[in-house]
Amino acid sequence: MIEEFMTLAIDLSERSVEAGGGPFGAVIAKDNQVIAEGTNRVTPDNDPTAHAEVLAIRNACTLLNTFDLDGCEIYASCEPCPMCLGAIYWSRIRRVYYANTREDAARIRFSDEDIYDEFSRPPNERRIVSLVRVPSDRAGDAFERWIRKPDSTPY
Repeated sequence: MIEEFMTLAIDLSERSVEAGGGPFGAVIAKDNQVIAEGTNRVTPDNDPTAHAEVLAIRNACTLLNTFDLDGCEIYASCEPCPMCLGAIYWSRIRRVYYANTREDAARIRFSDEDIYDEFSRPPNERRIVSLVRVPSDRAGDAFERWIRKPDSTPY
């Protein structure tokens, strides 16, 4: 099944290029069944978060009516970028399969190295030159409401 799902992710990446998106595709499977797909839609949608893995996660969560994809696997045509990897962690997917590496992506001008480098730098040396906390007496109110709410769902 791994090869079949990876072939589908790669097929999606090729279709994405033809549709004006980036060369990335992703498939989410559960119990050896495809649950959702995603292709890169950054440029067609003018959405920097519209990566194949993120869209596949969104589609899977909608279909399964949950934010918890534990028990699912993701198959990506390329090694996930930092944003996609973060989304994978948040969705609780535990297994990631990928074909191209981030070095392969860098060779075609899709490099994430600057982001990885940013994470390792002290805050005052990062490209986002100003990350400023604005204290507020009211900022914690929503947190307090959340913690007191008997039917809140932690995630």
